[in-house]
Amino acid sequence: MGMMPARVLFIVCATLALAGVRTVSAQPVIPGSTAFCLYEIPTDETGKRRWINLGIVQYVEATRTELKIAYGAGSFGSGHEARFPVTSMEEALTVLEKMRRVASACR
Repeated sequence: MGMMPARVLFIVCATLALAGVRTVSAQPVIPGSTAFCLYEIPTDETGKRRWINLGIVQYVEATRTELKIAYGAGSFGSGHEARFPVTSMEEALTVLEKMRRVASACR
């Protein structure tokens, strides 16, 4: 059996590459590592898109008006937190469930 023609090889590679493309607005669940497990959180007040690494989340606080995610707490108080408003406790729990799904995919 001979070698595959270059054009056929290119089409196969391009098809496989495009199969993994997802929409920008969707929260992808990509299997990976707990050391680098990104989760997109709502934009900040200036409109910047933000992601947190779920592998370094210390704790999450949920109220009916706000979700607070504390992460990256190392020595000397170097931790950070992301806060964003929610409209209800149900919305906060929905966000937490999405975070759990993404984190489980990173194992």
